[in-house]
Amino acid sequence: MATPSEKLAKSLEVLHTLQQTEKLAAIRSADLTRAHRERLLKNGFLKEVLKGWYIATRPDEQPGDTTGWYATFWPFCSAYLHKRFGNQWVLSPEQSIALHSGNRVVPQQLLIRSPKANNNETKFLFGTSLFDICATLPLDSEVEVKEGLRMYSLAAALVFCSPLHFTRAEMDVRNALALVRDASDLLDILLRGGHSVVAGRLAGAFRNIGNDRMADELVQTMQLAGYEVREEDIFASKLPAGLSFREVSPYVNRIRLLWQSMRGPVLEHFPTAPGQPHDPDAYLQQVDDAFVADAYHSLSIEGYQVTPALIERVRLGQWNPDQIESDQGQKNALAARGYWQAHQGVKQTISAILQGKNAGECVEKDHRNWYRELFAPSVSVGLLKASDLAGYRSGQVYIRGSRHVPLSRDAVRDTMPVFFELLGEEPEPAVRVVLGHFIFVYIHPYMDGNGRIGRFLMNAMLASGGYGWTIIPVSERQSYMQALEKASVEQDIADFAVFLARQVRKTQT
Repeated sequence: MATPSEKLAKSLEVLHTLQQTEKLAAIRSADLTRAHRERLLKNGFLKEVLKGWYIATRPDEQPGDTTGWYATFWPFCSAYLHKRFGNQWVLSPEQSIALHSGNRVVPQQLLIRSPKANNNETKFLFGTSLFDICATLPLDSEVEVKEGLRMYSLAAALVFCSPLHFTRAEMDVRNALALVRDASDLLDILLRGGHSVVAGRLAGAFRNIGNDRMADELVQTMQLAGYEVREEDIFASKLPAGLSFREVSPYVNRIRLLWQSMRGPVLEHFPTAPGQPHDPDAYLQQVDDAFVADAYHSLSIEGYQVTPALIERVRLGQWNPDQIESDQGQKNALAARGYWQAHQGVKQTISAILQGKNAGECVEKDHRNWYRELFAPSVSVGLLKASDLAGYRSGQVYIRGSRHVPLSRDAVRDTMPVFFELLGEEPEPAVRVVLGHFIFVYIHPYMDGNGRIGRFLMNAMLASGGYGWTIIPVSERQSYMQALEKASVEQDIADFAVFLARQVRKTQT
């Protein structure tokens, strides 16, 4: 007779087959026998989303941990909607614009349209839900399918979305407009439906973002077809600089938009830069003096269990990872040693900045070395592979507890050069500090270590303005993470700027 462990192993094999062979993100009751399903639920390998529908989870997932659900949200919705409606459904125009523009934030309520819908809300996990609206579908030519999600095409989404969406989701709409390569697709829909009011709204929006050519073509073509078009700029303001209309990746302009829209609030809330220090050696000594406290708080924020005594021993080289008994203890010590090595690299970067070199260019050149030093000790003892030091991540990553979905592998490679370009060109040290940290972790270019490197980057930018080395205390972790989440999900940087400003002022008193 099979033991409980053997039975669980068999159930896990079945689950693995569903995930890997059949590529199921949403698992139905019918996909598993009752015995397998109950066994997997009991041992924490399955979680019920709604009656009869499940997702695979990790058994060590803590109660209230949203990571597994947010990571699975989009593929689950795709599978669930295909099961309910076949191909007779489409995401709302507004949600379609978000996805076209590179915004993959998990919505609180996902809106879909289907002629088979009943205008009902279906509740999912952690306060998320689906609302299906009974409505006719757009033409097949106005629908795109990406990663299993049926959505309005870019042109159709811009034509059919609510006018209120232009101000409620200004960044998404601006970015979507910048992705339009030619007016033909828009005009095909506008002329077919006689949408003269929409044409005027889109023309005004294109002119607002600096694309006069597109605005003129919409107005002139509609007028030649006999329609009266009144151009309307529905946006509340204009951008200080134009967008690029040649970008293929929606993420490049998204990073530019984030930077431009967030500069003002940062300057409003952040203290004026003191100016580069007159005594670089004294400044670098302060960096050294801050190491133990900085390492303790930064590593603790990431969940490592370290003490100032351990960090000091690691700093002095008075440790031997082979003599540490527990696996967790070894990981903590290796993390502390990696932090020390990376800290030395950051200190060299700051030294170059204090000599008058461009801060953005210095960090662009050195940040990969910080990453390698951070994890080199773990590679040396075999906890990580040497290939893990190669550079930017090669797969998707998710942030524990966050609705923000970091950029895809390819998008990371598209956006990091733009990020450093913006950092290098930014004249205000305060903006480099806040947005340098925020946008780095928003992109999340590495599989691990992004928070630590983001705080290193923040301190390098602080040095460029003459602010002191600043520690984010682990006691403030919740406020810190909430402010980052608000900036990532709502594009509201004010709380994060206020939070960092408060920490910086503590170093000046």
